[in-house]
Amino acid sequence: MGNFKIHCRDENEKFIPTRSYQELLRHFSKFKKQHGIILHVVGAPGIGKSTNIYQASQEIGLKVYEACLILNSEKMSPKVVFDLTLDFMKKDLGIKTDLALYRKLKEFDMVLFADRFHDYHRIDPATVGFSQWTANKGWSAVPYYWYCMKEFLKQKNEFRNLNIVFQTSWSVHLGGRKRDLFTELGLISRISLFLLKIPFQVVEISYSPLETITIVKSHFHNVDEDRIKKKIALYNCKPRFICEALKTGNNKYG
Repeated sequence: MGNFKIHCRDENEKFIPTRSYQELLRHFSKFKKQHGIILHVVGAPGIGKSTNIYQASQEIGLKVYEACLILNSEKMSPKVVFDLTLDFMKKDLGIKTDLALYRKLKEFDMVLFADRFHDYHRIDPATVGFSQWTANKGWSAVPYYWYCMKEFLKQKNEFRNLNIVFQTSWSVHLGGRKRDLFTELGLISRISLFLLKIPFQVVEISYSPLETITIVKSHFHNVDEDRIKKKIALYNCKPRFICEALKTGNNKYG
């Protein structure tokens, strides 16, 4: 059985609770008693979505199943990738049928689609992650989500017994830069979030400048606050990018 693990233990040992984290805790606290919740956790790249998810589920003591997806090619068809999504979970849990899979997942407080699903290539560079596959496919990846919707409608009675959390981002390329649809495109992002909140619950992970400074100083105790403010001007309030820039001494991140 796949065990729930913190993706970056160092990040969680130095974790700083924020306003967004408290909101995430409030949502996760429902999972012990309520079912049928689908929650999207959104946030700009470098903001620490997975760190917040792992910390909150650990603090509450949720029993979590984290889905994993390992691809071997960016050219795989949406149908094959969808089938593998279910097959990896069935193999991991020792289950043979789709119906048995959903009933097994009922034993968990939360089913999580995060780093091990989206970015397995960061764990094993010899593999292809789902995020790489979608970036390569572009609009050709859309049928994958259609297969997911068909499966949801087919098994809707089983989904009523599950709480599902997605670490969610949708990258678009504008002006030669990759931006997140839900958080980095101004009015377009506000409209996108509004639409996402109609069928789903949504928590946006974001930080104030003061929260960002506190997070960065938890990793770099001796860094001058003015230096961190200059990095915020470059990267906005994205602690991971700021920490990488401070660590490497360059400004290539973001």
